[in-house]
Amino acid sequence: MKEALGWMEWLRGWLNILYEIFFQRILACHLKNPLPLPPLGDLTCIVTGSTSGIGLEIAKQLAESGAHVVMACRRTQAGQELIHKWQSEWSGMGPPLNVEVMELDLLSLDSVRRFAAAWNARSGPLHVLINNAGIFSIGAPQAFSVDGHEEHMQVNHLAPALLTVLLLPSLIRGSPSRIVNVNSIMHQVGFVDPDDMNVVSGKRKFSSLIGYSSSKLAQVMFNSILNKKIPSEAGISVTCVSPGTVQTNVARTLSSTIQAAYHLIPYFLFTPQEGARSTLFTATDPQVPEYCSVLKADDWPVCAYISVDCRPTNASEEAHNLETSKRVYEKTMELVGLPPDVVEKLLEGEEVLTEEIERDHSH
Repeated sequence: MKEALGWMEWLRGWLNILYEIFFQRILACHLKNPLPLPPLGDLTCIVTGSTSGIGLEIAKQLAESGAHVVMACRRTQAGQELIHKWQSEWSGMGPPLNVEVMELDLLSLDSVRRFAAAWNARSGPLHVLINNAGIFSIGAPQAFSVDGHEEHMQVNHLAPALLTVLLLPSLIRGSPSRIVNVNSIMHQVGFVDPDDMNVVSGKRKFSSLIGYSSSKLAQVMFNSILNKKIPSEAGISVTCVSPGTVQTNVARTLSSTIQAAYHLIPYFLFTPQEGARSTLFTATDPQVPEYCSVLKADDWPVCAYISVDCRPTNASEEAHNLETSKRVYEKTMELVGLPPDVVEKLLEGEEVLTEEIERDHSH
């Protein structure tokens, strides 16, 4: 890993990670908690992984600000119970919250296609897609999804990428709209081999750190190319965002010893409510699309990246590797079963293409 990435860049990445962990509270001290949001009654938002952690906070705060929120989650019963709880707490404070649950399991690409087909069948607008769900199986052996992909790569990158592309028709209808990818500072020590995205060739020994960091870098690279393919006049902004180091269950496979150490530094860790702020800012603040359009106009090779302090920041040096990013984009399309020109065709209005893709995979 270090040989492929380069010692200096690898070291710089770890220094940036430690800096964020230990100074994130200082960096974000100007932010209120919870983050004040404008009235969002005209927005429809899909939030993946919204039954726990920062996803729960994101969905709840968007709904309380008036948005129509779709909780895209694997545990639909847990989602329904949360909605009931939120409605009870909200009672008397305004109109009932406009929240619903739809099933989405990112460990199954068929589940992603079914979700997209069900949503697109409504023929309604989508204003904000928040790809929040993620896993970090610290210390766990390499595991694969039903589709044969390494689990970190599928949940953190491949499935959200497929979901994003299949929902482009709805995002076009909702223009101006936003694609918000909850990323991680850990992408700074990631390395992606486009020919070995599942780390099975034996060139690198797999570890959960390699799986997680590589998947987060792949997400930045893919969305950087996607951002270039979407013309400014389409009105769709593409961003990645760091929530900071948050005390959530994303690292749910931690051993009891590591769990104890992890919780010994609560001062440095964000609560889920604090960790949700940068994503909520990216999803709602009027400055964000302007920032994205400036980067696009300047031919910047990386999509917009928002830091824990809700300010623009720079992705890793490796994320600026345009040649690798293009190959990651192409390989991602291949792995999720999409034609390489699907984005261009969808932007031209060929919505029937998504139906053909979904039908092809139903047999």
